[in-house]
Amino acid sequence: MCSLEEQVVLKLKENNLQVSFAESCTGGLLSGRLVNVAGVSDVFGEGYVTYSNEAKKRLLGVSEASLKDFGAVSPQVAEEMARGAAHASGSSCAVSVTGIAGPDGGTPEKPVGLVYIGCFVMGKVKVEKKCFQGSRADVRAKSVEAALKLLLMCLP
Repeated sequence: MCSLEEQVVLKLKENNLQVSFAESCTGGLLSGRLVNVAGVSDVFGEGYVTYSNEAKKRLLGVSEASLKDFGAVSPQVAEEMARGAAHASGSSCAVSVTGIAGPDGGTPEKPVGLVYIGCFVMGKVKVEKKCFQGSRADVRAKSVEAALKLLLMCLP
């Protein structure tokens, strides 16, 4: 049985698609997991670690208004990050992850473990909200797993 990341790479290759990632709370972990697969260079364009709001704006074109009105951890910003990564890289697919990995930084409205994952595939974007439990490392690892599953589900 193929690993999740191997399944993603195979499906991207089958469809002749390129993917890029825009990561915030995962800090490059998603990109690192995908590049464990031999031959990934055929389908993986580039990754952006945009931890700060400034980086989200500068590298991905996330709007100041969205960051101010909704916050970095929001479905709106997840969508803008995914669209921005696809646009900046010229990839047909892009996945974004933004969330609160903890152990600090949560609020009653946005608790630790809240993550939004955006998946852009050939012009369409799907955003999923996740609420993970566990340590900072757990939240980051679960976010990567969920992002790969969402990408696999969204691919043709």
